[in-house]
Amino acid sequence: MRSFVIMLGLGWCLLAQANQTSFTRDVQPILVEKCLACHACYDAPCQLNLGSAEGLERGANKLPVYKGARRHSQQPTRLFIDANNKDEWRELGFFDVLQDPQQQSVLLQMLSLARQNPLPSDNSKLPAGLDLRLNRNDSCPTPAEFSAYARKNPHGGMPYAVTGLSDNEYNTLANWLIKGSAMDATHWQPTAAELEQIKQWETLMNGSSNEQRLLARWLYEHLFLAHVYLDEEGGKQGRFFQWVRSHSDSRSAPHAATSRRPNQDAGSHFQYRLRPIQDVLVHKTHITYPLTQAKLERVRELFGATAWQVDTLPDYGKQARSNPFETFAALPAAARYQFMLDDAEYFVRTFIRGPVCRGQIATDVIRDNFWTLFQDPAHDLYITDAAYRARVTPLLALPGINAEQDKLLSAWRRYSKSRNTYEKIRSKAYARQPAPDWDHIWQGNDNALLSIFRHHDSASVRKGLLGDVPQTLWLMDYPLLERTYYQLVVNFDVFDSLSHQLQTRLYFDLIRNGGEVNFLRLMPADSRKVLLNSWYQRSGKVKKWLTYTKIDDDSPSGLKLPLERSVQAFGRELAERTASLNARPDPINRCDSAYCHRPGLGKEQAAGEQLLSRLASRPAAGLPVINFLPEASMLRVEFTDGSREVYSLLRNRAHSNVAFLLGESLRYQPGLDTLTLYPEVLSSYPNFIFRVQAGELENFVAAMQQVSKQQDFEALVARYGIRRTHPQFWEYFHDLSRHIGESQPLEKAVLDMNRYEDF
Repeated sequence: MRSFVIMLGLGWCLLAQANQTSFTRDVQPILVEKCLACHACYDAPCQLNLGSAEGLERGANKLPVYKGARRHSQQPTRLFIDANNKDEWRELGFFDVLQDPQQQSVLLQMLSLARQNPLPSDNSKLPAGLDLRLNRNDSCPTPAEFSAYARKNPHGGMPYAVTGLSDNEYNTLANWLIKGSAMDATHWQPTAAELEQIKQWETLMNGSSNEQRLLARWLYEHLFLAHVYLDEEGGKQGRFFQWVRSHSDSRSAPHAATSRRPNQDAGSHFQYRLRPIQDVLVHKTHITYPLTQAKLERVRELFGATAWQVDTLPDYGKQARSNPFETFAALPAAARYQFMLDDAEYFVRTFIRGPVCRGQIATDVIRDNFWTLFQDPAHDLYITDAAYRARVTPLLALPGINAEQDKLLSAWRRYSKSRNTYEKIRSKAYARQPAPDWDHIWQGNDNALLSIFRHHDSASVRKGLLGDVPQTLWLMDYPLLERTYYQLVVNFDVFDSLSHQLQTRLYFDLIRNGGEVNFLRLMPADSRKVLLNSWYQRSGKVKKWLTYTKIDDDSPSGLKLPLERSVQAFGRELAERTASLNARPDPINRCDSAYCHRPGLGKEQAAGEQLLSRLASRPAAGLPVINFLPEASMLRVEFTDGSREVYSLLRNRAHSNVAFLLGESLRYQPGLDTLTLYPEVLSSYPNFIFRVQAGELENFVAAMQQVSKQQDFEALVARYGIRRTHPQFWEYFHDLSRHIGESQPLEKAVLDMNRYEDF
């Protein structure tokens, strides 16, 4: 009844807007501003994706995509792929949220419920009882169930647990829904210049020879996830495309085949097509890649440098999908590896932030911060030694392809045994090679140095050496890079069973160990066991004994590093030697002079950064505030000239080891946690925002240094924090995305607030 009164209260205001409300002009901007930060990708509550008209029309579904304990795989429900219209989505279990013949739409009732029970708008904590857990059970009420839902969840309206809609925003949405929620969405079309570039790429990808078809398959499997741009200006304007396998040719619009994975059979007579991305870009899935004219020439250069021949094309069977090294053996290995190295950040980003959206399958097996380097192709035996390549290729198969048919334990034993046999062969082969030196590390472009940060169940990667020298580093060769990509991106299916997800996670544990062991060859021989033991403490010793292979602790390194603190010495010398490649020099966290700020800043900005550097790279034992901070806080500093800077405050949790799937909290070493501080938004999922005037920075830093108990931290938040109930919450939250756009315009997209804390 009360919601009906609210409807009447719109009065002449709604009537005046009748037949004038446009979805594109009026409705979608509100959804992007107030709703999309939660309702995007597979983790959108109730699968209600509000990034496009198609997502709204698809509606909601009670079945969650993320259900790690399911015994059997479920039907994929990928927007723009698995159904073509509303009727097909209804057959897949989706119900309408826009209109209902007997009752108000679910969306309108959700909006009205939030109006009836508004949250405080005074920057206070949320009312008790609001569940912010990622693994909470969503109710997903249908129109008939909504009354009972509203009685049980008075604060369960939309937007959920955050500052709500303005009167004008609510009136606009309500009017649109009452009048029938008409869609006037128009899809942007490629320009004439883009169409010409698309034609060149599609010609390359749809050649008729066996060689052209095999290369196209490999390229597609490596680029299917990318948001590709044809030139930087188009990318800056948000004009991105995606490769699909389509049964329509260039005379009609591309439509993606419905195969579960990109390396499964899509049927006969398909073509590789570039499809414009029409939905709103969200940062957690916005993984950019250039398909420029220069990249086209690079592909031709790499794969045309030597002659190669394909007598018979591989099929899409289980063996072909589980072992890409056999499937694409005819393609020159040097070309494959160099293609991936050229854009290494993209490939690492795909498996750090790829098809899983949340990334939890990948993240609990990695440390909270580490650097990644790559074996130079000239010193990668898989590239340079054909006999070695032929011997190890059969051992590089990956698990989890047919998890429904495979028994988990027997499959895991089979694949882990093959991997460990490969590691033993690799270790002996490299021990016979000259001692590795700096030339063994690839330094071809600024993708050579990558920093990875884990934020509990998500992670981020950036070019450059960010933060203090980490506890561990990875050295990836071609077999390791390709296996990681296929295991976590191509072969990973978020809709698959528990067995599939476990096999994916367990094998990634072996991949991490492989990257660490590769790096150990650069360390002094006598320090390797000590380092390995420091990475696998306590229960990690058991895993090291049961699962991993013995390391090479005899063959020498050519780096001449000291036995004590050899990793730190390596990191410092690496930063010096690669200064011209380092995309993100970091004098804040690795300050080695009196000036702990970036060069070229204004006086006020430099002074502020100097103050903030006091918080960087210190252990929690000496800076207890770290114990109260979430994984990824954002600090907005406002200067007197009207400018502002945004810093990421990343809490790096220390672990005795990261070798197990369960019991992570039992392996925390909280006194060793550190804080990385850097002037970028280094997460798709901000956990909290602090706002500080430049003149208050000294007080803010002092307050951070003085926090020792929960009450101190709550006082800090009350003074400087932007809580979910802040009246300008959305302005500050979306300014993070604008900040990304200013420094990295191709990466600008809507951030996710599902992990925003309530302190």
